[in-house]
Amino acid sequence: MPILEVQNLSKSYRQLRGESTHAIGNITCQVEAGEFVSFVGPSGCGKTTLLMSIAGLIEPTSGQVIVKGRAVKGPPPDLVLVFQEYNKSLFAWRTILGNVRFGLEARGVRSSRSESRTRDLIELVGLKGFEKHYPWELSGGMQQRVAIARALAYEPEVLLMDEPFGSLDALTRLDLEDTLLRVWAELKTTILFITHDIEEAIYLSDRIWVLSGRPSQIIQELSIDFPRPRNQVETRAEARFMILRNEIYRQIGHAS
Repeated sequence: MPILEVQNLSKSYRQLRGESTHAIGNITCQVEAGEFVSFVGPSGCGKTTLLMSIAGLIEPTSGQVIVKGRAVKGPPPDLVLVFQEYNKSLFAWRTILGNVRFGLEARGVRSSRSESRTRDLIELVGLKGFEKHYPWELSGGMQQRVAIARALAYEPEVLLMDEPFGSLDALTRLDLEDTLLRVWAELKTTILFITHDIEEAIYLSDRIWVLSGRPSQIIQELSIDFPRPRNQVETRAEARFMILRNEIYRQIGHAS
């Protein structure tokens, strides 16, 4: 059984003048446990709306989302969403240790184990030594590492990520891509990733779904078979990498 299924999902918004905006057409897909899968598509095609619907934060107009065999009627306990705007999601009054520990506190874990687990996650995302710092004392990339560590503290089976590196500079983005792959390989968490960066999707993913323009539908599914662990230089230098990039670019350009 897939860990996550999207069945005939569509979403429309009613405007004040009575008109409707159709954000999502008719999307059906499924994700296996432990997979890293990405959605890419033209700007404004409804990628975030789709992710919010999967997260149970937006009710679809029709269709359903199923997580571990159960229809989603609200935010599922086994699923966590990481936003692009990390600086708005962290608690400025809490240290890095306190921010990450919040994920455990929200699950009701308050013991010596929570302290050890919190420090393990901070080290896993490469922030050992910054436990007593506050978010505003860190760079943007470091703040996003905190957001990822806090999400992982919930011990989700599915991690949803909405363009989490979109506002970062290019070098920080590459570094965080490798950090995410290292964390994913260690924890075996299923990841559903939204990005507008085609090369990022290829580098990270096992599979990619290409979305059409609004109302979005899946117009192509691609399997990404580069061996793991991947390397920013060697993987991106593969001839197949550029073939995939160009194919997806043509699809998105045509879709928009």
